[in-house]
Parts: sequence; C-alpha cells; structure tokens
Amino acid sequence: MSVPKTSLDQWRCFQAVVDAGGYAQAAARLHRSQSSVSYAVNRLQSRLGVHLLQVQGRKARLTKAGEVLLQRSRQLLGDALRLEELATNLEQGWEAEVRLVVDAAFPAHVLMQALKTFAPVSRGTRVMLREEVLSGVSDALLDRSADLAICGHVPPGFVGEELLRIAFVAVAHPDHRLHTFGDALSLREMAQELQVVVRDSGVRGHDVGWLGSTQRWVVSSIDTAVEAVASGLGFAWLPCHQIESYITQGSLKELPLRRGARRNNSLELVLAEPDLAGPATHVLADILKQASHTSGMSQSL
Repeated sequence: MSVPKTSLDQWRCFQAVVDAGGYAQAAARLHRSQSSVSYAVNRLQSRLGVHLLQVQGRKARLTKAGEVLLQRSRQLLGDALRLEELATNLEQGWEAEVRLVVDAAFPAHVLMQALKTFAPVSRGTRVMLREEVLSGVSDALLDRSADLAICGHVPPGFVGEELLRIAFVAVAHPDHRLHTFGDALSLREMAQELQVVVRDSGVRGHDVGWLGSTQRWVVSSIDTAVEAVASGLGFAWLPCHQIESYITQGSLKELPLRRGARRNNSLELVLAEPDLAGPATHVLADILKQASHTSGMSQSL
C-alpha cells in the first residue's frame, strides 16, 4: 500500500501562507515560528517536486501548480476534519448510517425536502435510501433491513404513526372508451378493459386494486404505470400528486365512476426498534414528520 509523501500539517501551513499573504503572517495566525512554517512548506514542495509558491517582496504568490493544488488541499483538510468529527459522533452514539425504506407512493418532493433538512445536522451519518412497493416495505421491517420505514401497511409487532394520506384516482387517457360511458360507468365495464397494475415488491406480494380485468399489465414502478396510462394503455388507480401535471396537460383524465373513483391510503412512519434506535434515526424521523405536516398533503384529497 502506498504511503503519502506529505502530511496534513504541511498542507495546513501552505494554505495559511496563501490565506495570510506571507510566511510571517501565517506563523502569527498558526501561533508558530516563521521558520517552522517555512520549513513545512519547503518540505512539501520538495516532496512533491513542484513549486507551489513564489516569493515576491514580502508576498508569497501561488504558481499555476499551486492554484490547482490549493483547492484540492482544502478538500483534503476538510475531509480529515469531517472524519475526526464522525469518529467523535460515533463515540457519542451517532449511527454511521440510517437505513430508510420508503413506499414508492410517498411524495418525492416531501422526501427530498426532509433529506435536505437532515443533511446539515446528520453529523456525517449516511442515509441508505430504498424504495419499495406495497408489502416490500413491510418485508424490510420484518427482515430487519430497515431502521426507519414509511409504509401503507404496518406489520404485526410494529407501531406506526400516520404521516399523511395519499389519494389514488382512477384515470385513463381522455380518448379511452371508458370515458364514453359517462355517469353510467361502473366497475363491471372497467373489468372488461386493460388495467395497468404496479407490482408489489414484497416476497409475498399481491397486486392491490386489481379488478380481475380481462387483461392486466403489471409494471414495476408507479412512474412506468403513469407513462403507460398516459400513452393510452388501459386505466389505473394512480397517486394524485404524481399525475396532476398529466391531467393539466390533458394526457390523463379522471374516470367518471359514481363510487370508488378515489381511494385514500394512509402512509405511516415506523421505527423498526424504537428502544434501540440511535439519535440520527430519531432526528430523521422527526424531520420526516415535520416535512409531511408542512407539505399540505396531511389531509385526505
């Protein structure tokens, strides 16, 4: 294994000379002798075989090579400081990672806002994010591959807290024949048409919402189902928040069912092991709850 020729201290002295404008100023900033700072920088240049600084009068100016390496050296020192901070946080009980498993129906913009809020307070904790469909999230809780989960069905032995309710609406392309029935449309007519269903990613999954249609196409994601139906392939129950733009653009239209056109599903937040969960898991859970509450989607649509 290769061993670095240079040290973090040498790079720190180099940066101080650049930022302070000279060796004497850098020495004062670092509370060291000027000779020790000069030695560290000279040693760094000698080890690299590259001139990083040129002294002009009392000023130390960067060479072209110095300009290139300065930014990388700042990243190097920053990484070292973050590594030490992570070690301290781990010693205090902060987890190295949080495994978050989320139902694919959970609004992506709410999830991303929560993760964006969590990042600056994560203390270096990684988030391992995984999306599943229907019982795939429950399976992750049962097989202990999730620390935190957002699911539509809480398996036995776990306790959930409602985050928000997702409205699913029956839609098809505006030119689909199901729209010709008008108010007379019923589930019986729909069962004669092609239905697009999202595959349950769980081991013991089942295709929730299937009407027993003569034809059924199964896809692996909600996004694919949306595109399939918008292109004219059959009908489906799809999350309102994911099809708003399609309805506005006119590529999808709600089916005129008297009853059952809209279905509300609750999504709940579950800590796999509440008593054993670390501080990062609890912080992320609180942020997810807050993001869901302020999203404006906490009420049934």
